[in-house]
Amino acid sequence: MKILATAELPQENRLKLKNLFPEDEFIFCSNMEEAEAYLSNVEILITYGNDLTEPLIQKASKLKWIMVIAAGVDQLPFEEINKRGILVTSAKGIHKAPMSEYVFFVLMLVYRKGKVLIENEKNKIWTRDIHMEEITNKTMLIAGTGVLGREIAKIAKAFQMKTIGVSRSGRQIEYFDKNIAFKEMNKYLNEADFIVSILPSTPETKGFFQYKHFELMPEHAVFVNIGRGDAVSGEDVLKAVCEKEISHAVLDVFEQEPLPKNHPFWEEENITVTTHLSGVSPHYFDRALEIFSENFKKYKSNSKDMINIVDVIQGY
Repeated sequence: MKILATAELPQENRLKLKNLFPEDEFIFCSNMEEAEAYLSNVEILITYGNDLTEPLIQKASKLKWIMVIAAGVDQLPFEEINKRGILVTSAKGIHKAPMSEYVFFVLMLVYRKGKVLIENEKNKIWTRDIHMEEITNKTMLIAGTGVLGREIAKIAKAFQMKTIGVSRSGRQIEYFDKNIAFKEMNKYLNEADFIVSILPSTPETKGFFQYKHFELMPEHAVFVNIGRGDAVSGEDVLKAVCEKEISHAVLDVFEQEPLPKNHPFWEEENITVTTHLSGVSPHYFDRALEIFSENFKKYKSNSKDMINIVDVIQGY
């Protein structure tokens, strides 16, 4: 069986795959430009997902399975994939440790005045006249109750937080005190001290958070977006902070990336910008390829019980 990787994998991970599956042929490339020559002869593709187009899918005439070694799959050409009946799986869940850690890191950065402390240290200023808050016993509303949402809610419980989960169905999920459907969210925003968006990019979630939602949040609320940048308009976030509808926004994802150097987010004191790195981890490839390996074993045995099968109609 021929497997093509368009994502540049570390040497140790390449060797591990070859040793695990010695009967199969792996072709490792650094990018799609290098890999394109092999597309027409491979059955399985390992990719980040952002390098695939309809013409490339058409060229891959023997392709049966796409393994996206990322959690998000929104950049895939789903119409062509669906037309061909190609199986898609993702690495959903591999970011739950780094991204959940990130959420509590940035909340404490805001509430414990981390930026001020670092600036004072830099300028050799000794003062205890800094107003700090606690994140303990607060209420957190999490938009998205999948693997990552559950992990964030689980850790929130260590801080004795009340957790509200928002999802399409509103079905009950472990670690959430209350689960609500998207359409019910407005009724609960005024309770939330922290609002965390981990929404994927789908037609239903694009522009999900609007200015009217920020108006419903408490003035002291902190909004964190680590899902997709198009879940909220940057203009709405900026206006909400400037008009003091919320006290702070922490943004790791944006409508346009990289964020332009002249963007007002960089200068706004009550907006914290990080550069789409909440999921960064030294264990990234190990975790992603562990999912691939488990799925490959199942694929070879014709098992339908594969991990993280993507609904190519819904797009996630």
